[in-house]
Amino acid sequence: MKLIRLLLLIAIAGAPVSPLLAEQVTSDVLLAQVYQRGIDVRKFLVSEKFDGVRAVWDGKIFHTRSGRVIAAPAWFTQGFPATPLDGELWLARGKFEALSGAVRKNVPIDEEWRGISYLIFELPNEQGTFQVRAQRIVEIVKQANIPHLKAVTQFRVKDETVLNSRLKQVVALGGEGLMLHRADAQYVTGRSDALLKLKLQNDAEATVVAHTPGRGKYTGKLGALVVETPEGIRFKLGTGLSDAQRENPPKIGSLVTYTYRDKTASGKPRFASFLRVRHE
Repeated sequence: MKLIRLLLLIAIAGAPVSPLLAEQVTSDVLLAQVYQRGIDVRKFLVSEKFDGVRAVWDGKIFHTRSGRVIAAPAWFTQGFPATPLDGELWLARGKFEALSGAVRKNVPIDEEWRGISYLIFELPNEQGTFQVRAQRIVEIVKQANIPHLKAVTQFRVKDETVLNSRLKQVVALGGEGLMLHRADAQYVTGRSDALLKLKLQNDAEATVVAHTPGRGKYTGKLGALVVETPEGIRFKLGTGLSDAQRENPPKIGSLVTYTYRDKTASGKPRFASFLRVRHE
């Protein structure tokens, strides 16, 4: 948490942040692995995977996992606990773009924040198992008594059949997927199998390195993005883009999220489709 505080001081002062420092801060939160079949799901607490903006509350302000300060209206955080919290700023299923537009503004617009909730799923650096921390989150929310401050509902499933049934229910309602957190896990940071994500489709991030021109009805517009994964694998991302995005494509250097079904033997994603530009 010391690195996060240092980054916040730098950001507030307006000084540039080094890529190395940003990467160190990024690893200071818990990040999920992809769920694999055959895991004993009885050892996990399960919750919905919300399509929101990850936000860490340090007791005074919000910031993203990369350290960028999120400017929330004063009324939104009034009465928030001094306890550090980790969660999602969330508007509603299928409303990510509206949410992202609201929370990215340096000067928040009150009306855009109406309806946004802060959904808490973790207590940074808190002692005890996740099951204990999850109960503590419920107690914190109850004590604060703020309508838009909410504890993410955690539940158990007895087997993979029930897990997959719950996944289909959530997706049918417009949800993104499920998260599984080891009930006996102590608090950790970085990419860990203590936290797993389960979706009907996988997703990942890649950097835009080039644009290819369109043909036919897309003549004069973007045909596809050439992207590169953190592992150095390059491929074209041509589906999932709107007409507006083909007219004004994500800039080279942008980080984008894409979905895919599985991977080839060489590591390239199959049936990859553009999802969104990641703004952080």
